[in-house]
Amino acid sequence: MTTATRLIVGPFNRVEGDLEVTLDVADGVVREARVTAPLYRGFETILAGRPPEDALVIAPRICGICSVSQSMAAARALAQVAGVVPPENGRLAADLVLAAENATDHLTHFVLFFMPDFARAAYAGRPWFDAARRRFAATEGEAQRALVPARARFLHLMGLLAGKWPHSLALQPGGTTKSVDAGERVRLLSILAEFREVLEDVLFADRLESVAALDSRTALDAWADAAPMDKGDFRLFLHIARDLQLENLGRGPGTFLSHGSFGLWPSGVYAEGAIRPFDAGQVAEDLSHAWMDGPTSPDADKNGAYTWCKAPRLDGAVAEVGALARQMVAADPLARDLVAQSGGAVRDRVVMRMVELARLVIAMEGWVRALRPGEPFCAEIPQPRNGSGLGLTEAARGALGHWLDVENGVIRTYQIIAPTTWNFSPRDAAGIPGPLEQALVSTPVQPGEATPVAVQHVVRSFDPCMVCTVH
Repeated sequence: MTTATRLIVGPFNRVEGDLEVTLDVADGVVREARVTAPLYRGFETILAGRPPEDALVIAPRICGICSVSQSMAAARALAQVAGVVPPENGRLAADLVLAAENATDHLTHFVLFFMPDFARAAYAGRPWFDAARRRFAATEGEAQRALVPARARFLHLMGLLAGKWPHSLALQPGGTTKSVDAGERVRLLSILAEFREVLEDVLFADRLESVAALDSRTALDAWADAAPMDKGDFRLFLHIARDLQLENLGRGPGTFLSHGSFGLWPSGVYAEGAIRPFDAGQVAEDLSHAWMDGPTSPDADKNGAYTWCKAPRLDGAVAEVGALARQMVAADPLARDLVAQSGGAVRDRVVMRMVELARLVIAMEGWVRALRPGEPFCAEIPQPRNGSGLGLTEAARGALGHWLDVENGVIRTYQIIAPTTWNFSPRDAAGIPGPLEQALVSTPVQPGEATPVAVQHVVRSFDPCMVCTVH
């Protein structure tokens, strides 16, 4: 006889913001999952009725770890209303600031959020456990002591390009307010060189170019086996993933969405083996199971609701966003090969974030060299009085969009769909679960586990930023 139990997991540690997951468990696996964002933010309501330029101050306050992504989306929405195009220096500088934040998020997620779970006593006896505990044990792991200070030094780049981080005001519709002189360009290259050295010595134990060039599962496996498993933290993860079969854990919906990023990776949608253009007109937010009575009207007593998160859908379909989605839309051969085997699982999300980190740092070096000191970084713009704008960008966690309407010099409506809104969405009117809710189905739960470790792997593979989720 099947015995079904209900397990409520949360609040999660090492997650940005508040998160609870309700699991219906039977025969040792998750049968159904419901994901709850229990904290209401209300930024869409806060922005309504204000001058448009206030969005550049308020929107970044949505989050302290991906504030540049919010700044970029707000600036692009306002630029569309104003009809302005930033000069090339402004575009390059803005891309560098956003890429620095994305790269930082990739590293932080891997070292501090995701990998410490493998240092748990539940894995004692595994051939890699001693190495994982030495490298990633919470607060005392060797990887943290090496890579977290390197992350802090890398963020000096933000001071040179944006004045400060987080919540910089340097990103504007017309470009960036902070110019770069010849001496500062040399300093930027020096910061990138130091960051590259640490990544190559500690994280990858190889050249960034070697990691960036990985183009198949065969190449990835060969790279992992080319040195001892504890030579480089990414290689250690690959051995852990192989042993635990993380390619079979946390399969997502199979539809991938990207807004495009940096000119490196295009906008589009991957579904059923084909890529099609992204059409923002196909995006809608389903409120069926959200504590919302309208796009910006909270209703905490709504019958049948279980989260403050709305349910974004793309022409009615559930879509996953993130580094894996970006690379799937870009037809990256490694991402395609991984997903062909797994459908898009825990292993694949982490692998593509690490490969993307290597590719981003390489690209940033080229962008710094392309800066032209003495030429404009920002174009003046008229204050928009009326119009609509759409600001799309890619945060580290995936597709971010700001929808803006301006009437008579004030914001009439402001709508935000963040990456975690996509990935952690609830069921829609048809009862179709969101990406994480789907990915958690069939996840194993061991007897006596109150906070199943496999469930945590799946949740953390999406790297939720819950404070960005609800507006």
